[in-house]
Amino acid sequence: MAKVRLKGVIPPMMTPFKGNEDVDYDAHVENLKRWNDTKLSGYLVLGSNSETAYLNEKEKIRLVELTVRHAREGRFLLAGTGMESVRETIAFTNLAADLGVQGALVLTPSYYHGEMKDDAQINFFTRVADGSRIPIFIYNVTKFTHINVSANAVGVLSRHPNIVGIKDSTGNVPQLVDFKRVMAEDFNLMSGTVASWFPALTLGITAGIFAVANCAPDECAAVQEAFEAGNMDEARSIYERIFPVNTAVTGTFGIAGLKYASDLLGYRGGYVRGPLLPLAEEQKSQIRKILETAELL
Repeated sequence: MAKVRLKGVIPPMMTPFKGNEDVDYDAHVENLKRWNDTKLSGYLVLGSNSETAYLNEKEKIRLVELTVRHAREGRFLLAGTGMESVRETIAFTNLAADLGVQGALVLTPSYYHGEMKDDAQINFFTRVADGSRIPIFIYNVTKFTHINVSANAVGVLSRHPNIVGIKDSTGNVPQLVDFKRVMAEDFNLMSGTVASWFPALTLGITAGIFAVANCAPDECAAVQEAFEAGNMDEARSIYERIFPVNTAVTGTFGIAGLKYASDLLGYRGGYVRGPLLPLAEEQKSQIRKILETAELL
């Protein structure tokens, strides 16, 4: 059976919260309906930018259900299903599968990070893939887990029939080159940050999952469109224009910054959930100026 082939831009959908920190499910649906009218190719529910670490299982299930119900037909639906143990990861992955998700983005286990070397990671993902009813994508996000999946591990795991890709959020372009050199030919190597999007396209990478796609989906997609049309200068120009937005909303100002930028651009970002803190007024002013310079406002 042929593996899944992904192409295009997918947002790790933010989770809107109300002022009392309850999940604002209506706002989630409103965002989905607006994203349905953009050039996105799919959705990731329960990613890092979804504040998944702060959600309970009931909330996660509801967000998955609403995403499946309201997503535009033909868009690929991913859910972040990684837990620290093999057993719990398989259980939640198959629950997501039962709800209609088409692929699982599985975070590298990291709590006992000193013991999570290649052999442990390979064992973990192999067992999860063996027990999962939907394809598995590896989620490599070193800034949160302090674990970096090695090229050796990617070379091995990419040949498992049910491990179909990796989202690499390190922004490390040389690492993308290393992964591409060792991986199976039909493996989905995905850029996990706009910071590496244009260089990734030049390497033949065709899909990306970006926080910025929450608030600037069409601009992220336009980089790829221009590139594939042979308009390299235009692709690079759009990439350079939105690059500072990426730095701001995920690096400098975090998820609160992403949500505020999304609010300014007509989406419903809402509040963050504690212990994350809201932005100060000066930070809000800085984000507004960055969006104006990027010609998004």
